[in-house]
Amino acid sequence: MVARLERVATTRALRESWHFIGIGGIGMSALAYLLAKQGARVSGSDLKSNAQTERLSKLGVAIHYGHCAENLCLDDDHSLYVVYSTAIDPSNPEYRRAQELQVPLLHRAQVLAHIARSRRTIGVSGTHGKTTTSSMLACLLTDSGLDPTVLVGGEVLALGGNARWGQGEHLVAEVDESDGSLVLFHPQVAVITNIEADHLDHYRDLTAIVQAFTQFIQQSEEVVLCLDCPNTRQLTGLATQWTGYSLHHHPQARYTVGEVHYGWHGTDAEVLDWGESLGRLHLPLTAPHNLSNALAVVAVGRQLGLTFAQIGQSLGRFQGAQRRFQKYGECGGVLYVDDYAHHPSEIRATLASAKLSGRPVVAIFQPHRYSRTTALLEEFSTCFAQADRVVLTEIYSAGERKLGVTGAQLAQAVAKHHPQVHYCPDLAAVRAYLPTALQPGDLALFLGAGDLNSVIPQLCP
Repeated sequence: MVARLERVATTRALRESWHFIGIGGIGMSALAYLLAKQGARVSGSDLKSNAQTERLSKLGVAIHYGHCAENLCLDDDHSLYVVYSTAIDPSNPEYRRAQELQVPLLHRAQVLAHIARSRRTIGVSGTHGKTTTSSMLACLLTDSGLDPTVLVGGEVLALGGNARWGQGEHLVAEVDESDGSLVLFHPQVAVITNIEADHLDHYRDLTAIVQAFTQFIQQSEEVVLCLDCPNTRQLTGLATQWTGYSLHHHPQARYTVGEVHYGWHGTDAEVLDWGESLGRLHLPLTAPHNLSNALAVVAVGRQLGLTFAQIGQSLGRFQGAQRRFQKYGECGGVLYVDDYAHHPSEIRATLASAKLSGRPVVAIFQPHRYSRTTALLEEFSTCFAQADRVVLTEIYSAGERKLGVTGAQLAQAVAKHHPQVHYCPDLAAVRAYLPTALQPGDLALFLGAGDLNSVIPQLCP
């Protein structure tokens, strides 16, 4: 299939028809947007409307709601390519119809990798932090007049979406490790924020995950690595050219920090280059993980020839991506915050940010995937220590068959380590419980990569 895609030259792509199965997904919609902005004929299907499908419709993309074979349209003037993601099951009627018609079926990552070959690509990957880091980089290159093309895994407030078509030579892309597709990329600059055990529905174990990142590094011209992560640190010897960054002054790290102050309204830090001060960085985001992401951006920006003043000015205006500690609003004295955290390490980091508010923190968590919850049950059971109260729901399947532990069993495991845990079997129960449980002054922190955040506007209209 990759060989077939190689035959679709960039200039020829405008004469092709592209159909996306599941076009409303965050990664699929970004690709569809870029192709549509180039003038290609784009269509797609999804189960329901969302912000991404509405944005695409305004570009003239034909959106079908519901999946059926008739959504695939052939004509004599355009060759058809059908794009799918790992979330699409081969039993999908459009997928099956493409097979029957012998229409090329291309994975989302193959199309992105093909687009990346025509640009100087900055590929951001890692178990955590890649959306925020790639969003920061996208804003930096845009603010600096480099006019980048951008594909990220979240809605970037400053860019007005999850994708941007630019005329400059650079592409900023969030590179997904979840299904191993990062090995399709050969970026000019690769950024790896961290490596942890996750996506064990795809990988055998942590060793297999590290092997995928190893190949990614070996296919990259330059690499920027977080040396605070032991699994990332072991890869330094594999890169021909690499730059390290660290909040903890690792001796091989070029970029570190001096005096740091973390506050509820942001972070203030002195940034060091081999121990020499570059100046102070004023970041509107809080907590160490966001400062670490900003150090990666400093490293890449200086490799591109930008000054620290330019980098600091852009980072100082960065307002984040949606669902990344997004402050939704305050109702009845309760502050509602939405965050995509769905891994134990992410939950710990997000709770650390929430505690800076000085408010009692009520963590409302929707586990994501049976495979992840089962594999990391022990880590999940202890990661809510900084929450004052914990509310857990049933597991969001993300298309997986029900197997392993349940949400109720996770709640029992968490309750062994936390004194205040309440289990709600579904979102209706969450909606019914929270108005009685939340008190004025609380911070209600909604955590998870599923649809839990749909409850927020019902509680805080």
